[in-house]
Amino acid sequence: LTSYVSRFTSTDGGLTLNPASEVVLLTLPQPYNNHNGGHLTFGPDGLLYVGFGDGGSSNDPEHRAQDTTSLWGTIIRINVGSVPYTIPAGNPFAGNARCDTGTGAAACPEIFAWGLRNPWKFNFDSLTGELYAGDVGQSEYEEVDLLENGGNYGWRIREAAHCNIPAEGCSTAGLTDPIVEYPRSVGQSITGGYVYRGSEISGLPGSYVFGDFSSGRIF
Repeated sequence: LTSYVSRFTSTDGGLTLNPASEVVLLTLPQPYNNHNGGHLTFGPDGLLYVGFGDGGSSNDPEHRAQDTTSLWGTIIRINVGSVPYTIPAGNPFAGNARCDTGTGAAACPEIFAWGLRNPWKFNFDSLTGELYAGDVGQSEYEEVDLLENGGNYGWRIREAAHCNIPAEGCSTAGLTDPIVEYPRSVGQSITGGYVYRGSEISGLPGSYVFGDFSSGRIF
């Protein structure tokens, strides 16, 4: 398996696209058949954000999500206004050579945030511009993260705010806690959602609304 980030041309205002116009911007080989990412979107800054899982299997066996010389376990941020894409100056590792095949000799400049297991949908608050993501857990906890530039969200060292490898006494230096977590007794596969900014439901504006694929619950 390989993940592709590609660019296409539309000649009818986005109703259709021309398959022959594909330009592959970036690839990431997938060593396993799970945790292959779950979303991409343009931010309020006009930049493209793409989520990639840790590569798959159980407990990130090659410790990819903490390895910033690869794009596994990350949210990347790139400027796709040109080909090849360019790196926003504010990215934490801007200035390094692009990792357009998924890995590099130095920390990948595409990375915006890392230490994620399988970020399954993320979206920006339309009022504040804050970026919220649901990150699917391993066996104990699901989590919601407020993603910030340069943030390390701890996987596989921690699952949500709890030590994972090692099970006790893990170092939390430089790691960012989730803003919400819930145990597997409540749900087993988070699906990220949206901050509600509508006016139809009293009391809901400003709340983050998300779901769980396994339990079917909405939170």
